[in-house]
Amino acid sequence: MCELLKDFGALREKLSSVETRLQWDENRLSRSETKQEASETRLTAIENTLTGYEQRVVALEQKGEMKVIFSAVTNEGDINRCPFGTDTTLIFRRVITNVGEAYSPYTGIFTAPVAGVYYFTFFYQAQAYYPNQLYLYKNNEPVVLTEDQWTYFDSSDNGGNAVFLQLQRLDRVYVLMGGGSYVSDSSYHTTFSGFLVTLM
Repeated sequence: MCELLKDFGALREKLSSVETRLQWDENRLSRSETKQEASETRLTAIENTLTGYEQRVVALEQKGEMKVIFSAVTNEGDINRCPFGTDTTLIFRRVITNVGEAYSPYTGIFTAPVAGVYYFTFFYQAQAYYPNQLYLYKNNEPVVLTEDQWTYFDSSDNGGNAVFLQLQRLDRVYVLMGGGSYVSDSSYHTTFSGFLVTLM
């Protein structure tokens, strides 16, 4: 009986020691989990900060790359001195400025490289013997117009217009001359210009 009591006492001590060790391990595990949670929180905050920096860098790069400015004029010989019988897209072949290469001197069409608000102007000079009618088109829709009616008393006509346009990427803008109209093909008078005001 004494031996059993001794063994029982020894087992109780061992059990107490194991419980103490388990309690200590649980406390250490709890501290580790708390540390891990804190590390994960810090990691998430760092990732969010990094994402914010990346977005700012991309935005700054876009602002630096998205400079779009062009100005072009008709070149002598581009436009017949007699009026075209049908509506015709004017091609401004002599490019003065074409930052961003969005204007094509081969087609006369400006193609928006990015979504944004753009500003466009167009001006013409012509003899007074024909009516003059120029439209600024966005894709296949007229937006603004400048025109002059023929009279016996005019020696020459000048006109123009300007507009802000909100464009999506790949929208097209061009100047269309109405059928029967006439504009000068001088390298100085008939112009088409535009630039990107702000990204959208």
